[in-house]
Amino acid sequence: MMIIPKASKLDSKQIKEIEKIVSEFDCNILEIQGHNQCVYAILGDETHALMFKRIAGLSYIRKVDAIESPYKLMDRRSALSDHQVRVGISTVGKDSPFIIGGPCTIDPNEPSLYIDTAHALKEAGVNALRGGVWKPRTNPYSYQGDNKAIEIIIQAREETGLPIDVEVMDSEQLTIAMEAQVDILQVGTRNALNYSLLKEIGKLSAGTGSGVLLKRGRHVASPNEFIAAAEYLVAEGNPNVMLCPRGTTPALDGYRNHPDESITPLLKNRTWAPVIVDPSHSVGHAEYVLACSLSAIAYGADGLCIESHIDPARGIGDDPKQAITPKRMKELIASCREIWAHRYQVKD
Repeated sequence: MMIIPKASKLDSKQIKEIEKIVSEFDCNILEIQGHNQCVYAILGDETHALMFKRIAGLSYIRKVDAIESPYKLMDRRSALSDHQVRVGISTVGKDSPFIIGGPCTIDPNEPSLYIDTAHALKEAGVNALRGGVWKPRTNPYSYQGDNKAIEIIIQAREETGLPIDVEVMDSEQLTIAMEAQVDILQVGTRNALNYSLLKEIGKLSAGTGSGVLLKRGRHVASPNEFIAAAEYLVAEGNPNVMLCPRGTTPALDGYRNHPDESITPLLKNRTWAPVIVDPSHSVGHAEYVLACSLSAIAYGADGLCIESHIDPARGIGDDPKQAITPKRMKELIASCREIWAHRYQVKD
């Protein structure tokens, strides 16, 4: 059940009145802060008709919605259906593709490589910078990241004015990222169904304005399972969620994973959340990134998360193989904007 007040939000007296009502039915109320309007979710067994009527009858309530869906808050029919995710000065998916770009991994021993890449990507037209501070690795002996890298990406934000996207994998990293006021908290594919971590991220980032980029589970998480994972974030109070298909396993022969940008229309049909496709991890080779990016935008994606490095051969992690140069990024963005403009000329 979703409650929309007549005012922009409920005052403390009104919240207490509703809390008293829902507690009689063993339910709780959760405030979700939108950009201009707060909405309130009733969590628990909200099917009680009497509770619904008592809340709907309150003079300060504009609307009460009962959503029959496995995900009450992420459903496109919910009270959050008009919610817009804002990152920096951009509203994701509003006027043009929202592009996140940057190296797979920040090398703390060569900070100038990242800083130079960040400036070049700003010139190329990206909307936000990504950069691996901490890295989940299949091989325990591979480079795992370094806390020092957070200082480098913060410097890049200060110099370019662009928001930053950082993946977090545990409570310690989340705390560091929150203290650094990271603009986008990224949840990688290995943690896509780590519900304890998702709940913690949602709770700690609620009300901060930080976005969360949630990667799709690599082992073919179904659309409903993917959206339900995002529900954990929103249910803890942060509605600024972006869904990120990034390829699944088993891989398609010749690609790193099995490209899954075609899931985009399904997601957009079921939820209001923006879809940001990651073509870099999907195909795993720089030469295929452009084609995958154009396909994603044609499918209706709101943006892309692309690995890019000013000198891929000097990068660490996946950069030598799948990162594109900022020059190539500029060309890619221009092509994606053409596809974007065309798709909105097509009439149903």
